[in-house]
Amino acid sequence: MKKSLAFLLFLSLCFSYSQDSVLTKSKVANAITELRDFVAIPNDALNADDIDSNLFWLRKKFTERGFNSSILDTEGLPLFFAALPMDDSKPTILFYMHLDGQSVDPSKWDQPDPYKVVLKSKIEDGWKTESFSDLSDDINYDWRLFGRSTSDDKGPIVMFLNAIDILRKENVDIPYNVKVILDSEEEKSSAPLPKAVRTYKDLLKADFLIINDGPVHVSGKPTIVYGCRGITTLSLTTYGPFKPQHSGHYGNYAPNPGFQLAQLLASMKDSEGKVLIKGYYDGISLDEETLDILRSVPDNAEEINSNLAISTPEKVGSFYQEALQYPSLNIRGLGSAWIGDQARTIVPATATAELDLRLVPESDGNRLKTLVKEHIKKQGYHVMNTLPTKEERLKYDHIVTVQEGSVTDAFRTDLNNPYGNTIVKIMENKFGEKPVQIRIMGGTVPISPFINELKIPAFIVPMVNPDNNQHSPNENLKIGQIAYGIQLFYALLSRTN
Repeated sequence: MKKSLAFLLFLSLCFSYSQDSVLTKSKVANAITELRDFVAIPNDALNADDIDSNLFWLRKKFTERGFNSSILDTEGLPLFFAALPMDDSKPTILFYMHLDGQSVDPSKWDQPDPYKVVLKSKIEDGWKTESFSDLSDDINYDWRLFGRSTSDDKGPIVMFLNAIDILRKENVDIPYNVKVILDSEEEKSSAPLPKAVRTYKDLLKADFLIINDGPVHVSGKPTIVYGCRGITTLSLTTYGPFKPQHSGHYGNYAPNPGFQLAQLLASMKDSEGKVLIKGYYDGISLDEETLDILRSVPDNAEEINSNLAISTPEKVGSFYQEALQYPSLNIRGLGSAWIGDQARTIVPATATAELDLRLVPESDGNRLKTLVKEHIKKQGYHVMNTLPTKEERLKYDHIVTVQEGSVTDAFRTDLNNPYGNTIVKIMENKFGEKPVQIRIMGGTVPISPFINELKIPAFIVPMVNPDNNQHSPNENLKIGQIAYGIQLFYALLSRTN
């Protein structure tokens, strides 16, 4: 009953507030200054000291905006939580973003320091560095900020904070409670998150969740995503001689683990990319209504293929969005002995393949890993989870060591969810066009713990440009997306069009 009343209040207030003020470019410039300051704090997810420095910065910035904040201990690195003063008569929205970032290799970046933001403009043959002193009311929204986590995910955090600034300046009475949870291990699969959400369940209680991570659709249109695939991993290692051996002496005699692994991997997929492992796609069915929704996403197959430089895509689905509705089986890394200038005339001792399995709600990660291991056994392999001893190597013709990663579940909210419908209406009124509605995106955001524990619907509302190079060298954020994000946060928090 309380949920129903909360949603009715959400609807009644949806369009009751006045138009937000014009977002001046000087306000965007202020957000850029704050983002530069934030990005300058390294945030490698593998470095706990980095995370502590970011938490200190966040606590200061959220406190300045009137939030009460807490550092929530977990079995891993802490979470950051903030909330505006609560009113039990209002529904509650919970925002999720993350403060950690991928590691960097400065030698791969086109700037000396990935944590020192560089301003660039697009030119015919690449990018031209611009001076921050040129930022003014005539700021060019096509210019970009290059630096680690500008897009993933510090940019959206700064957009949120600057939208709060405008709301406070205009004395807007936000018509619901606002909570924010910032993850510090998102780039490490958020292993502590499920238990942490259970521990802090009462603190995180909300009516619905909005995730601000990832890019808008490649068309650049406003975007709402109703789900994301999960992920788990497997590492497979095959074995040849105990130590690398001279290929002249032992070629044609000592089994080559590279060939063994290649044959094993080839048995898992057909020539069109479909997984051959029995039961891998079980439980997935797409009716015509769902397929129509998937086809409504304005993807351009020719453009996608051109950007990827591929002639023909795999045939798991008949088009891109359909392909994302199925679990994937991907080789994310492959190695044996030495290559390139370091190549040697040897029979390798081992060969290793790193696999990731993207999950959909109909697939269970542990079940799929079991299916893969059963398939390997059927190919004549003795499957282990440790290094084989000499006795075991002498006993079995084919051995593979399988190491399993943790599982991050997929999630998908119903496309007809009323909170989602309201968000769509706000976006449509604000930007003058219906947003792109994506049933499930290919990437993974560790949101399932919130859904499983809090029993609330979740929606991904991305803010950043699709060509932002997240996780890669030269990550960037288009300045126009900062303006977009501030406007969208304002609209969501004030219920204006």
